Amino acid sequence: MPGLARREQPLTVHHLNQLLLVCSLVLLVAVAAVRISSRSGLPSLLVYLGIGIAMGQDGVGNVHFNNAELTQVIGYAALVVILAEGGLGTKWKEIKPALPAATSLALVGIAVSVGVTATAAHYLIGLEWRQALIIGAVVSSTDAAAVFSVLRKVPLPARVTGILEAESGFNDAPVVILVVAFSTAGPVEHWYVLLGEITLELAIGAAIGLAVGWLGSWGLRHVALPASGLYPIAVMAIAVTAYAAGALAHGSGFLAVYLAAMMLGNAKLPHWPATRGFAEGLGWIAQIGMFVLLGVLVTPHEMGDDIVPALAIGLVLTMVARPLSVVISLLPFRIPWQEQTLLSWAGLRGAVPIILATIPMVSGIAESRRIFNIVFVLVVAYTLIQGPTLPWLARKLRLGESEGAADLGIESAPLERLRGHLLSVAIPKGSRMHGVEVAELRMPSGAAVTLVVRDGTSFVPLPTTVLRRGDELLVVATDPVRDAAERRLRAVGQGGKLAGWLGLAGNGTGPHSRHSGQ
Repeated sequence: MPGLARREQPLTVHHLNQLLLVCSLVLLVAVAAVRISSRSGLPSLLVYLGIGIAMGQDGVGNVHFNNAELTQVIGYAALVVILAEGGLGTKWKEIKPALPAATSLALVGIAVSVGVTATAAHYLIGLEWRQALIIGAVVSSTDAAAVFSVLRKVPLPARVTGILEAESGFNDAPVVILVVAFSTAGPVEHWYVLLGEITLELAIGAAIGLAVGWLGSWGLRHVALPASGLYPIAVMAIAVTAYAAGALAHGSGFLAVYLAAMMLGNAKLPHWPATRGFAEGLGWIAQIGMFVLLGVLVTPHEMGDDIVPALAIGLVLTMVARPLSVVISLLPFRIPWQEQTLLSWAGLRGAVPIILATIPMVSGIAESRRIFNIVFVLVVAYTLIQGPTLPWLARKLRLGESEGAADLGIESAPLERLRGHLLSVAIPKGSRMHGVEVAELRMPSGAAVTLVVRDGTSFVPLPTTVLRRGDELLVVATDPVRDAAERRLRAVGQGGKLAGWLGLAGNGTGPHSRHSGQ
C-alpha cells in the first residue's frame, strides 16, 4: 500500500516544473530532428519513435512505462487532431475526381489486404486465426503524414495525390471497426455482420461530419468574431465536435472529423492562413507526443524473436497484399499501371497501426504483446525501406510533374459594420498576374484594389499600374461580390490577363477553391 499511496500523490508545482522541462526539451529536440528527416528523406515518425525509445527503459532515460490503455487514449486524441489537420489541408478540387477510386481502395482494398496478410500470418508464423486477423487489420491502414512527409518535394499528378489523401482519411474508420471486432472476447462475427456494421458506422460518421462541417463553416462566415485568434480555436473545436458527436452516435468519429475538417478547409473562412498555421502546429505536437509515447511503451530487448516474423509479414504486405488490393479495387477505374505502381509502394504505415496494436493489449487478447512488437518492427523496417525510395520511384515512373502557375495567397478579414471584406492578396513568384495592369483585372462592380505594397513601400495604384511578383494587394469588396472578386483574382493568377478567354474565370476557382498559404 505505501507504493500505491505514493502513486496517488497529487501533482505538485515541483512535479509540474519537471514535467514542463522534460516536455519542452523533447519538443525542441523533435523540432530540430525534423531538419534531419527532411534531408535524409525519412519520415519524421522514425525520429520521434527513436526519441521515445531513447527515453524508455532500454534507453538512457530509463523510463518504465507500460500503460497500453493510456497510450491508446492519448493516441486516439492525437489521431483526431492529425485527421483534422489533414482534412483542413485537403483540396476539394483535387480530391473530388479521385473520390470513387479512393473509396474503393479504402473499403475493397482493406478487405483484400486484411485477407492476404492474415493468411500469411497464420501459415507463415503459426498465429491463430484471431491473432492473424488482428495483425492483418492493424497493418492495412495507410498513414498520410508518413507518405507526404517524403513527397513534399515531388509534385504528383492530382489524381494520385487525391487518391492517397482520401484513402488515408477514409481507411482509418473501417480498420478501427475490424480491429475492435477481432479483439472482442467471444467468437468473431460473420463477415456480412461486420460489413453491415462498417457500412452503418461509416454512414453515420459521414452524415454527422458533413452536417457539422457545413454548420460550422456557415456560422464562421456569417458571425464576425472580435479577434482573429478566435477563428483557429473555433475551427479546431468544430472538428473535434464532429468526432465526438460521431463516436457518441455509434458512428465513425474518425471519418466525421476528417469530412468536417475538409468542409471547413474549403469554405474560404476569414483569417485562413492563421487558422491553417495553428492547425499545422497542433498536428506537429500531436505527432510528436504520440510517437514519443509509443517509443517509450516499446521494450526493444523483448523484440528479438519477433523481428523475422515481422519482416516476413511485412514482405507479404508490401509485395503481395498492397499491390493486389490496389489492382482489384481500382480495376473499374482504368488507372495507368504507373500510377497503380506508385500507389502500391506508397502504402506507408505510420502512427495508426501502432496505436491500433494497443487495442488487443487493452482487451486482454492472447499474445497481444507479440502482436504489438510485430507491428512496431514492421512499421519501422518498411518505413525505412519505402520512405526514402518513394521520390525516386515517382521520378522513375515519370509521375513527378513540373509545378504550374502558383496560386495566390489570399486572406480575408470581415468588415462587419461596412458589410464588406478586406482581401489581402500576395502575388507569388510563379503567378501569371505578373505584368497585368490593375484595370486588366476587371474586378466586379463593388470591388477595387485600394493599395499595393511593393518592396516595403505602399502606394495607391492607378488603373495603369503594372503588378509584379512579390506585390501585396489590398482589395476591398462588398459582401455580395466577395466570392466573385476572389474568383476573378485567382483566375487572373492562373491565366493572366487572358483568363476570361481561357475559360478560367469559373474553372476551379469558385467558392470551393482552396486558399493558398494554408
